[in-house]
Amino acid sequence: MESSLYPIAQAIRDRRTIKKFKPDPIPLELIRELLDVAVWAPNHGLREPWRFVLYMEEGKRVVVDAILQNALKKRDPELLLRVPAYLLVIVNEDSRQREREEDYAAACTLIQNFQLAAWERGLGVVWKTEPFTYQAGFLQAVGVRAEEKLVGMLQLGFPEVIPEARARTAAIDKLTVIDSNVALEEKKGNVTVTADH
Repeated sequence: MESSLYPIAQAIRDRRTIKKFKPDPIPLELIRELLDVAVWAPNHGLREPWRFVLYMEEGKRVVVDAILQNALKKRDPELLLRVPAYLLVIVNEDSRQREREEDYAAACTLIQNFQLAAWERGLGVVWKTEPFTYQAGFLQAVGVRAEEKLVGMLQLGFPEVIPEARARTAAIDKLTVIDSNVALEEKKGNVTVTADH
């Protein structure tokens, strides 16, 4: 059956988090092309607050060693080294709260852009924010500066296994519509009822 969704909507629904990768190397040019698409994320004031660190081939050992030294539970170094590439997305930690939150949100949008563009090109991604990614020892080891925040550690590779889609809650179940001057809001089950007073 032919889908009635537009290509972007279809990509959003089809994309999967990939955790099992083929051993095939990823061309650096492909990652560069995907980043060049991803940076078109909306960002306040066009601050473009992000930077990237890419660990590939023998460079992966830096990330793997940092994980092994900082993870709370034991990890298998061989499994970690099988990941074809690690991409870190980093933002400046602005001292102003509004700008700091805007920059973090912009970088998250960039990551979603990257994931969708990667999916279109047959590349899988898993976005990691495990406890060790907040540890000072890990951050220093992988090159995140004191005035920066690691938004995500992306594991990249061509999918070996593509998981089935998991159901999502319908947006209508989380939607409140206010179409009049509302003075009272009452929650009843999964439905929000609004009424004039």
